[in-house]
Amino acid sequence: MIKNPFYSENCGIFGLYSSKNTETAKGIYYSIFKLQHRGQRYCGIAVCGKEINLITHKGFVRHTFTSEELGSLEGSFGIGHTSLKERQPVILVSRMGKFAIAFSGNIINSRELREDLMQKGHSFSTETDIELLGKIISCEKDFCSGILSLGKKIKGSYSLVILSKDGIYAARDPKGFKPLILGMNKNHFAVSSESRPFDLLNIEIYRDVKPGEIVFIDNDGIRTIGNCECSRSCFCAFEWAYIASVDSVIEGIPVMKARESFGSKLAINDKNLPADIVASVPFSGIGCALGYHKESGIRYEEVFLIDRFASRSYTPLTQESRDEEAMIKLSVIKYNVKGKKIVLCDDSIVRGTQIKFKVKELKEAGAKEVHVRIACPPLVAPCFYGISTRSYEELAAKKFSVREIQKKIGADSLKYNSLEDFVSAIGLPANKLCLSCFTGEMVKDHEK
Repeated sequence: MIKNPFYSENCGIFGLYSSKNTETAKGIYYSIFKLQHRGQRYCGIAVCGKEINLITHKGFVRHTFTSEELGSLEGSFGIGHTSLKERQPVILVSRMGKFAIAFSGNIINSRELREDLMQKGHSFSTETDIELLGKIISCEKDFCSGILSLGKKIKGSYSLVILSKDGIYAARDPKGFKPLILGMNKNHFAVSSESRPFDLLNIEIYRDVKPGEIVFIDNDGIRTIGNCECSRSCFCAFEWAYIASVDSVIEGIPVMKARESFGSKLAINDKNLPADIVASVPFSGIGCALGYHKESGIRYEEVFLIDRFASRSYTPLTQESRDEEAMIKLSVIKYNVKGKKIVLCDDSIVRGTQIKFKVKELKEAGAKEVHVRIACPPLVAPCFYGISTRSYEELAAKKFSVREIQKKIGADSLKYNSLEDFVSAIGLPANKLCLSCFTGEMVKDHEK
């Protein structure tokens, strides 16, 4: 199997120490449920008591794990994972002992690394990136040295957690593409892809794991045990625009604050667009629409009802399933639409198929005009490090002008945020962000 270099493992990872053995598995269970928007096809929990025990499932967290299973996972330390692609965590046995490992990211040079190890006599039971990472780590004398070796060998992105008999190791790639956040209270120490599970466990945000940093969590707390050389940080800007939940905080910046700022920038650049209401394509367009509403003074209304049993329409692996999910998850609230001139806010446009359906549905429900406003700049390249886009062929902005896209989706007008306004809305300098899908330029290893 040849890996698509533009496909990545989008998922949520979580690690937890609990002073009460019986609370660890349940705490991880609720936490990966809170991370399920990052990947909802598979889920898994590994806990270390007398030994490491692992349970994984295909399906939603709350639909698959039973109380009996959670009760069987006793121990003070554990990790969890929720994924679009495969079952994680996985357990490996090495000279450092048995360990469980899970990660989020995209290993661009995985085929070369795997072939190199096979030439040295190693064998693999799968072609997964998670097994590859575990093998590379296991070649070194200890976990810290093994994780440091990843920083030197891996091209791409990763945030990972490792569960050993001594505690939990957590690490982020040297540019920090994927988020990873630490939290604590008097009974818990935790690490997570996002901060939102912390609220459920009454855990306070401690800080973000730094790019290239390796931390170790045990009953004594959280401490740094190593650092990979880091030329510059490169945080995924699409986290604030779409991937992360609006109640999360990444690099100290609330996701909701950034999304409202995207909308505010769009409203400022519109300069008195005559409209009756501002609305969103939920969920990721809501913050943008609220920001537009606050800046413009135009009334905010809901024009779509989102089905509570639907999934995210952007994360499924095939375009057919994405289109199907988009079709069934939203219905028009006709009462709020008929006779209105609508500013419709969304996070991004990939092919334009989904937003075309939404504009069509609003006009069929009686909307006079639909003006589409997009939080992100035009997407001109696949995402090399995360999930945002999958191939050049999908990208409307690569093939058509803004005016041509407007015509194709049936909007009365179409505007995107400029790259400068998008970066300004997040609140971090451009040289600290990964903007590859908006610029078409991969981040170079030597770039500072």
